[in-house]
Amino acid sequence: MSNIRKHSRLLLVAVCCVATGAAISAIASAGAATGTSHASTSAGTHAKGRAGGLRRLARAVQGSAVVHTAHGFATVTFARGKVQSVNGQQLTIAEGTRQATYKTVTLTVPGGAVVRDNRQKATLSDVKAGQRVLVLTAPKHTFVIARTPQHG
Repeated sequence: MSNIRKHSRLLLVAVCCVATGAAISAIASAGAATGTSHASTSAGTHAKGRAGGLRRLARAVQGSAVVHTAHGFATVTFARGKVQSVNGQQLTIAEGTRQATYKTVTLTVPGGAVVRDNRQKATLSDVKAGQRVLVLTAPKHTFVIARTPQHG
């Protein structure tokens, strides 16, 4: 069974975290964007606002969510950015997008983490500076998904 299928619920939670962040961002930016009233906006404008919120989803760089499980509540977090360095179990990344950095953080990756490097099974030491990375942490599992950016 593939890791994606095996951990589909965890990945679904991560996607929900990102979607929630995008929705909150869309609501906040819509309220602060203009002084026009909601009564004067058209249905087309509302549809464009929702699509804009979904586009923000691609720019989410870090977040967390508390989800209800069979055993209580669990916190799931994610961080996305560019690898600065790997030292043992320490992964330092510049959280952000290709154009902007939010902040630099050092994460401790547990030994049992699932690491993928350019879609191949890997170890944390295979991850190199300059790669784009997504680190997803849940109570029982950690996933590190790295890829080398294509220049062109």
